[in-house]
Amino acid sequence: MEADRYNTCENPQTQFVRWFREVAPYVHAFRGKTFVIAFDGDLIQYGALNTLVQDLSLLSALGIKLVLVHGSRPQVNDQLKLKGIYKIFDRGLMAPTDAAALECAKEAAGEIRLDIEASFSQGLPNTPMSHSKIKVISGNFVTARPVGVLDGVDFLHTGKVRKIDVEAINFAIEKVSSVVLLSPLGFSPTGDAFHLALEELATSTAVALRAEKLIFLSNSNGVPNDDGSIDTELARADADVLIKSNNLDGETCEFLKYASLAVKKGVARAHILSYSLDGSVLLEIFTHDGVGTMVVEDNLDDLRPATIDDVGAIISLIEPLETDGTLVPRPKSLIERDLEKFTVLEHDGVIYGCAALYMFPNEQMAELACLIVHPEWQSTGEGELLLRHIESRAKSFGARRIFALTTKTSHWFLKRGFVQCGIQDLPKEKQTSYNRSRNSLIFIKNIKHD
Repeated sequence: MEADRYNTCENPQTQFVRWFREVAPYVHAFRGKTFVIAFDGDLIQYGALNTLVQDLSLLSALGIKLVLVHGSRPQVNDQLKLKGIYKIFDRGLMAPTDAAALECAKEAAGEIRLDIEASFSQGLPNTPMSHSKIKVISGNFVTARPVGVLDGVDFLHTGKVRKIDVEAINFAIEKVSSVVLLSPLGFSPTGDAFHLALEELATSTAVALRAEKLIFLSNSNGVPNDDGSIDTELARADADVLIKSNNLDGETCEFLKYASLAVKKGVARAHILSYSLDGSVLLEIFTHDGVGTMVVEDNLDDLRPATIDDVGAIISLIEPLETDGTLVPRPKSLIERDLEKFTVLEHDGVIYGCAALYMFPNEQMAELACLIVHPEWQSTGEGELLLRHIESRAKSFGARRIFALTTKTSHWFLKRGFVQCGIQDLPKEKQTSYNRSRNSLIFIKNIKHD
């Protein structure tokens, strides 16, 4: 059942083991996948580069293939000011880049690239990735074209992505096991250089590589809800509505626009999160709700019938509750036999909840069994979701009442309209198999029919 298995008095070893088991499914799911991680020069000005590199090195060590796309907008603006050129590049870069500005863009990109390479080369002393050797490869992976003349304005050396050299990047991240670093510059076949927007470059790269994730690190925490909290997951259609509403600040809106575009063009997930939060990339990837906003084609929470591939995940959910006596032990063969009775909750490829429905048609009753939500995701309404689903299924099979047996979560059922009853109220078949030594409490609820 949805019993709370957190123990605030856990010793450090127990906490570590529990945490490692919770993270393991994500490590398995993302190993070998490509992530494109984009950040502008303000992350470097904030002083977050070394911490980010530590986290990215950890991802690389876990088998995640990384392509980094850096911007240089604030550095270019600073260079222009030093030269007495009062021209400001805003988010999105849709402004002309003259020869002087292009030189500033080259200088800024070169300095940032060297800073990033130096961070990956320092051996990460006294960090979780001490003595790691992460190689960084950069080069002419991006072919660009000029924006040209728009509304009578010549954009000069401002460019757009024409082509990403997918074969070369894949060779670097797969065969050479390196991190690929892209600067916001592209080159034409004739050797001309063009200044590119970070957002467009990162999105084009993620789409071309068919990346699993596109992650924008920004000054924004993500897309805010009306109450000020962060909307952790947005379907692309909802993101597009928000973009048109003009209710978002400029930076968040710009990143959300490209996140939505990336998902529309086939990237599985696009994220917006803050670089100012220590470990934000790790928290976003390895926790259920994350710490920023994730854009997907459709919401990732999936309530669906269990398949044979889910047996292992169901067993891992059940075992801790069998150990502490909350559930009756169920051998793997029994779960496989009854698999069509199970429903699972899946998020981002991870099974984190399940429930089973057993019908007793002669008495028009149904049993709710094995209702489990992983401890990390309890208290978020997932148990209610499973209960409503099982009740709906039972109703569709003609059940008038639904019952559950429990030894530890009676209050949870009482709050949801169940009434405590006796053995004589169970279906006759269930009375026969009732385990009196467990002395489970019996709760029954009437199912409303229209």
